[in-house]
Amino acid sequence: MNSRPVIMISIIDLPKKQDHSHAHSLLSQCLRVRGIDYSEDALSYGEQGKPYLPGSDIHFNISHSSGIAACIVSGRECGIDCEAVKKYRPGVVRRVCSEKEKAMLEAVSEEERPQLFYRLWTLKEAYVKMLGIGISYPMAEAEFLFSGGKIITDLDCDFRQYILRRGKYIVSVCERMN
Repeated sequence: MNSRPVIMISIIDLPKKQDHSHAHSLLSQCLRVRGIDYSEDALSYGEQGKPYLPGSDIHFNISHSSGIAACIVSGRECGIDCEAVKKYRPGVVRRVCSEKEKAMLEAVSEEERPQLFYRLWTLKEAYVKMLGIGISYPMAEAEFLFSGGKIITDLDCDFRQYILRRGKYIVSVCERMN
């Protein structure tokens, strides 16, 4: 099997109730690249609700948010999260960010904080989705820093991040190291 992940991102202008269907359409396209016919009815769900294809060594994850949908299909456990950059929310920062992340957010201008926060948030979400355990995970423990365009973390995963439409959207991808 091809070990490279298949990632699709779609910036969409659909009513919110159609975002989920659009994300599953992306999943269908990604699986077709791997030679798999997909039907949402074929999915099974793990203990914490993470979907999987029974009898397959293919891993996948989808995400959708205001105006964007994303999907990853991989031979490794994976997670993806996409978000439209919205208002900076200090209350959420206090709950989900480590002390180093909080200091990094405080060190940038107020205009830069929303994008930096969503860069952190989507990395954390992609990691938790890869684990398949939901947001009950203590998010502050998954720490991310940035240096010279690189994502710095001690988590045993590969991370990538895409900043789209001049920072309006952030997509983060996590794959477990094998």
